[in-house]
Amino acid sequence: MLWLIILGVVGLAFAPAMWLRPSQRQQRVMGLRDLARESGVAVRIETSPLHEDGDTLPAYRWRYPSQHPGPDFLLVRDAVASQALKPFLPGWRWRVEPLRPLPTVARDGLEALLECLPEDAVVVESSTACLTLWWDESCSNEAFADLDERMRALRDDLANRPDYPEAHRRAQLPRVPPSAGG
Repeated sequence: MLWLIILGVVGLAFAPAMWLRPSQRQQRVMGLRDLARESGVAVRIETSPLHEDGDTLPAYRWRYPSQHPGPDFLLVRDAVASQALKPFLPGWRWRVEPLRPLPTVARDGLEALLECLPEDAVVVESSTACLTLWWDESCSNEAFADLDERMRALRDDLANRPDYPEAHRRAQLPRVPPSAGG
């Protein structure tokens, strides 16, 4: 009887520690985020661009080189998009369409990427700084390696195609102070 009491007390002492242990999903997601960071992808949990009540989603960002900004666009999966948005491909709609048409190679790469994304990928966004995937991190490390390769290829195809190239060129011009004599 004394052994049962001791065993019960020890079990009660260690039970809270077992609750603090990460679940299998949390361990998988931590491994996925570490893999992404090692390959140069910025990972942050932020308020999603979806029109919901401030939900947060993981955002995986592939940065454009600072001298080669990308176009601005936002594609949303049909499941979370308004039917008023312009369709792009079956299952995807433009919330923000690029001002200049995408070159054929970039458009083909974007279409191929959208067709292979996991179901929990809800937004693909491009800004002058980076190409971002908003999703719920459902794939394995092996599947992420393929996704990373596709996102890098698309980023490279979109780089140096900003919506406002003149503004970008003006920002890069060196500032020369006026001469003192005139």
